[in-house]
Amino acid sequence: MKEPMMGKDHKPVFFVFPAWTNHLREIGAAAVVAGLAFVGLVGAVGLAPGTTAVGYAPEQPVPYSHRLHVGELGLDCRYCHNTVEKAARAAVPPIATCMNCHATIKTKSPLLEPLRQAWEADASLPWVRVHDLPDFVYFDHSAHLSAGVSCVSCHGRVDRMDVVRQVEPLNMAWCLRCHRDPEPNLRPRERITDLAWERNSETDPVGAELAARYRVATSTDCSTCHR
Repeated sequence: MKEPMMGKDHKPVFFVFPAWTNHLREIGAAAVVAGLAFVGLVGAVGLAPGTTAVGYAPEQPVPYSHRLHVGELGLDCRYCHNTVEKAARAAVPPIATCMNCHATIKTKSPLLEPLRQAWEADASLPWVRVHDLPDFVYFDHSAHLSAGVSCVSCHGRVDRMDVVRQVEPLNMAWCLRCHRDPEPNLRPRERITDLAWERNSETDPVGAELAARYRVATSTDCSTCHR
């Protein structure tokens, strides 16, 4: 047993706490700094493009160019994605939709050989989904289009893309920003698939007017998207 230290009055002084507790302030400060750094790191990684899939552009079985079909030829989004106004999912077009044109157009193109083979075999093409939300997220395309939200708000200018890529993070924070303030993303319903449309401030209705017209009632309740 160590001998007790002697005070100025020559009386023994006994210590209740060990000597290292004198550094608790420094230890606490270091813990706070480390905690903030960890939170910042998690936030940075969670919002990084690689995590949110921004820029994801998978190779497809047939090199379908939206720039050509939509931007140059003027196909409406709803010609291929024909359930988008009435269902939660925007349907991937069947082979028959493609062959409506390609039974007589580009019939010898080697790039379209997988399409012709699938047609002859009465099969489907293994398209790779680009915008793929987690299974625990519910998203209804028809509800958003009926509220006046355009395809471009989520998918960007696909009419300029040879290869479709994801341009928005599609994470919860991104969705909540629109649900808390939807008016900037609202447009007349007849302009929903006009990806190049820009509001004319003198003649076109503003977001508040459209929100009232379409009875837009956004929700930030968890059950809206997580059912």
